[in-house]
Amino acid sequence: MKYGISKNYGNGQWLESKGELIDVYSPVNGELIAQTYNSKKEELDEIVEAATIAQQAWGALTLKKRSEVLYSYRNLLLKHREELAVINHEENGKSMGEAYAGIDKAIELTEFACSIPQLAAGEIEEVSRGVVCRTERRPLGVVASITPFNFPVMVPHWTVPNAIAMGNAIIVKPSELTPLSAAMMAKLWKEAGLPDGIFNIFNGGKDAVEAISDHPQIQAVSFVGSTPVAQIVYKRATSNLKRSLALGGAKNYLVVAPDAHPVSAPSDIVASATGMSGQRCMAASVMVMLGDSEHILDSVVEKITAQKAGVDIPPIVSMESIAKIENYIENAEKLGAKILVDGRTQKHGPGYNFGGTVIDWRGLQDKMPLEEVFGPVLEVVEADNLKEALEIQQASPYGNAGSVFTQNGRVSDEALRGLQAGMLGVNIGVPVPREPFSFGGIKGSKYGFGDITGKLSLDFWSHLTKITTKWNTEEKADWMS
Repeated sequence: MKYGISKNYGNGQWLESKGELIDVYSPVNGELIAQTYNSKKEELDEIVEAATIAQQAWGALTLKKRSEVLYSYRNLLLKHREELAVINHEENGKSMGEAYAGIDKAIELTEFACSIPQLAAGEIEEVSRGVVCRTERRPLGVVASITPFNFPVMVPHWTVPNAIAMGNAIIVKPSELTPLSAAMMAKLWKEAGLPDGIFNIFNGGKDAVEAISDHPQIQAVSFVGSTPVAQIVYKRATSNLKRSLALGGAKNYLVVAPDAHPVSAPSDIVASATGMSGQRCMAASVMVMLGDSEHILDSVVEKITAQKAGVDIPPIVSMESIAKIENYIENAEKLGAKILVDGRTQKHGPGYNFGGTVIDWRGLQDKMPLEEVFGPVLEVVEADNLKEALEIQQASPYGNAGSVFTQNGRVSDEALRGLQAGMLGVNIGVPVPREPFSFGGIKGSKYGFGDITGKLSLDFWSHLTKITTKWNTEEKADWMS
């Protein structure tokens, strides 16, 4: 094994576990590259206890003082950019270009956290003669972040830098498929000068998630993953009187008008559908053809047909995921859908490779399952007019992203008003906002209030304390004085 055992991390130390070992295989070549623990629930106590003690001193520091560590950490991310990208590539299967993009986004997210001393500054006002009200943000204590396999570096940086900047200690539960990036993060936080006990790792699967959701000293839990699990985590954490923000899956619709740009539109649609092998909650899932858009579809089919699995499309994270994608395609065939491009023909080793797929549901679109595929699969439906196209999207139980491809301003405006999603785009296949704008969907794509990044995340990771002070004055102006 190239990387050995990826251990738990608490109070600045690498910790053994009594739990069974989980093998970690690289999607790139199918080789065993590491192992991690399926940790026992009771092993979380030691990590939380040390984190609770460490957080008291960390939370007592000023925002400005805490941000100094964040600046150092940001510079270390930049210094170790290539090493992190290689780890990302090997454990997740991302192409090196995609891996670098994930690291760069993590750096951007950390830079946002460095600006928190300016963003979290409290308000103050003399509300009456001699009476002053002010607000300040105070940390929650020990918090947790449960992160997915598809972005082992970027997604933890949605939560970790902001939570730490706000004065919390945090426990990260990475996916058991991709534990190595979190271990690298621990090393960089320690080198940056973060006190022991503030950044921690608790490895495992279902038992680890349940232990975090149930632990009485953990004040808040964030989660990113599939919708069914997001629902479970949100219900379990909130039933234990924690605050929780759980992001689920998505099935994102792209409305394509006949006047969509004939070159850029197909390119953006394909990049969204098959980029990162479709394993992202912002991937294009369904192309809604508005009117006569056949020429756009022809170009999309041509481009996906030309892509090579393992070269243009990175590997799928596991053979189990490939089996789920294959089952979806087989079911679509049974229901009568046409397979315009079949990724199963490019299923080959040694890595977990699978080709781009286009499924045509036109004439049968009421039979198209509403479930998320989470692979390089684009489904096609049609609409006679924009109203009908929007109704198709609105019927989705998810609400992460929605886009419209058109060169007509009126069509764009109407689509933006009607699309029901938290992140919308015009002529953009992946409408992810940049910092300081926040990331977050609606409907079945998010459970909890607020967004996981940007300014709204500060509310999640802190208490807003309101303070009123009164100094007696000779002149009584009103009742508050």
